[in-house]
Amino acid sequence: MVTVVLLGTLDTKADEYGYVRDRLVDLGCEVLMVDAGVLAEPGLPPDIDRTSVARAGGVDITSLAADGDRGAAVAAMADGAAEVLCRLWRERRLDAVLALGGSGGTSIGTRAMRALPTGVPKVMVSTMASGNTRPYVGASDVTMMYPIVDIAGINPISARILDNAAAAAAGMARAPRTVVTDDRPMIGTSMVGLTMPCVNALRERLESHGYTVLTFHATGAGGEALEALAEEGHLVAVADVTPTELADDLAGGTCSAGPNRLTAAGRRGIPQVVSLGALDMVNFGPPDMIPERYRGRLCHAHNPTITLMRTSPAECAELGRRIAAKLNAATGPVALFVPAGGLSAISAPGGPFHDEQADRALVDSLLTGLRPEVAVRRVDAGAADPGLGEAMADTLHQMCLSNAREQRA
Repeated sequence: MVTVVLLGTLDTKADEYGYVRDRLVDLGCEVLMVDAGVLAEPGLPPDIDRTSVARAGGVDITSLAADGDRGAAVAAMADGAAEVLCRLWRERRLDAVLALGGSGGTSIGTRAMRALPTGVPKVMVSTMASGNTRPYVGASDVTMMYPIVDIAGINPISARILDNAAAAAAGMARAPRTVVTDDRPMIGTSMVGLTMPCVNALRERLESHGYTVLTFHATGAGGEALEALAEEGHLVAVADVTPTELADDLAGGTCSAGPNRLTAAGRRGIPQVVSLGALDMVNFGPPDMIPERYRGRLCHAHNPTITLMRTSPAECAELGRRIAAKLNAATGPVALFVPAGGLSAISAPGGPFHDEQADRALVDSLLTGLRPEVAVRRVDAGAADPGLGEAMADTLHQMCLSNAREQRA
């Protein structure tokens, strides 16, 4: 029988958790209740009480409650809950985790879920799920479900949603796991739709050389995941075709991966090839969500929910300086590929973002700041061109072979 862990604040959500517990039992699951509440005694008995959760987070529950600092309490209980879930996973007493909550409960639940390995079923029913979920999901595989109504009592709407959540967690826990055996070395690459032809060609060429290629959608969380896997040693090399998230970090776009983007491979000393894909754009939401300071800039509707803003010559020059600094800091082999035919599918000649002055500002600034040891290849192709992807793949393969020979020597 599978075990679903219910994690939540049983001082404020006892009725709702009791309802979900009963549905899970009806579905043939064992249930472990973990209480992360602080304000009062739980409304139903937990299997792991709040004192134990607080202790796992390094705090005393009595002191935490007496302080009356809700933010500190949420943070402490989230850390404790993460420790508890990881322990249950190691002890094979957790097949899935399900949590319910508003902003506080979601912060606790998802912080704990993110500590679990990828692939462990994680379901979060949250009133925050219809907004910006990135602070809660991050680069993890948390499944978020919007409850329509607040999690405050059982009614015809909430009952149906909670039924679905219980069924989802139970189904994930019971589903047979597909075992994929692949001992080929893994390479990470970055992509958006406007560089896809290049990345597809790169992936196919690297696979023909005997690698498994992991493609990360450069939407912020994707770049964070790429950096994390490189930092953790899962990747033997990186083909950073699309470092576009750096433009969002610079200009305040919605797809920033933070200032540490394009650093992990260099820190680890693994081979990397880098291009300039989609540095011609910054991502925003619908047109009415573009910041006032950018009104009047050249923009392009990518789809109804994403508006792209063309990077200016000044922004491109700054991006060149930042990228040069990151590549200069690399402790392993690195090669830069400069596409002469535009930075994305829409900045090729004739495209809406074609701007030779901005592209030149990026390249000139980058090459001026780059140390001589970094190999530079100018390619007569655009950043979305399959030929660029094939050239990057072949170079990276040779770099990996050389790196392996040096390590054996």
